[in-house]
Amino acid sequence: MPLSMKNDHDISGFGQRLALHAASVEQLMVSLLDERPRLGEVIRPPRLMAAIRHGALNGGKRLRPFLVTETARLYDADPQAALRIAAALECIHCYSLVHDDLPAMDDDDMRRGQPTVHKAYDEAAAILAGDGLLTYAFDIIADDATELPVKTRLDLVLALSRASGVGGMVGGQALDLMAETASPDEADIITLQAMKTGALIRFACEAGAIIGNANTEERERLAEFGSAIGLAFQLADDLLDVTADAATMGKATGKDAAAGKATLVSLHGIDWTKKQLAGLVAQAEDLLTPFGEKAQVLKEAAHFIALRQN
Repeated sequence: MPLSMKNDHDISGFGQRLALHAASVEQLMVSLLDERPRLGEVIRPPRLMAAIRHGALNGGKRLRPFLVTETARLYDADPQAALRIAAALECIHCYSLVHDDLPAMDDDDMRRGQPTVHKAYDEAAAILAGDGLLTYAFDIIADDATELPVKTRLDLVLALSRASGVGGMVGGQALDLMAETASPDEADIITLQAMKTGALIRFACEAGAIIGNANTEERERLAEFGSAIGLAFQLADDLLDVTADAATMGKATGKDAAAGKATLVSLHGIDWTKKQLAGLVAQAEDLLTPFGEKAQVLKEAAHFIALRQN
């Protein structure tokens, strides 16, 4: 099915739903990231917490948390427990952005239209803020306040550790840095993107199945859905890096080309990329077929990811 602007009405309605959900995630994260020490903590240093909040409570679509709660909804799982897992995942995502923006990594001054953490504070504060968000994610999952069976929480910790670690997001960032001085081919780029960007999106969709106590086949099906939309997300991002301006994106654009970094867009061009996006959306929709009408919002999410403008 070709992607076209005939989906504008659906995308607009989905965007409103996403924004409402983002507000719920933000509200929970405000509560989780306050300065009150929890059991076992001594204090939460105010400047560190301010840096953490700067990096985590700065808007954004909160797409990954949305995918967690929406896939969990397929199984009528506890929405509050799903929301806490969603917030934990967003802590991981925000930590990755704080660290990616550092001078030793992508060296960005702006994120979501405001100064990055190392610019608003300093590099040490940004490193510690990222460290704090990373470790706190697993605190949230393990906490008894996340009212899920212990085995379920353990499965979530394991899956998120692997998605965010050396064989997932962190490893993907390492490959991305290497790509600035190497000449990766198409297979290398797909591997890199599946790790750096796709791993957390895949986890987001698999997490809903874990929360909902899905069988192995359905868990893998939703994980594959996550892989398809994860690649679509990165393709759309690379396309926007070429076609959008910094004001629209809220961050610098054209950086891949300036750094000489190969992407699928640079290898194959804009038209090829748009065709691939259409194919990935079709694949994502096919994977959701067994879930019937309950998966309609997830299908809209796939279109939203492919057609997004920022």
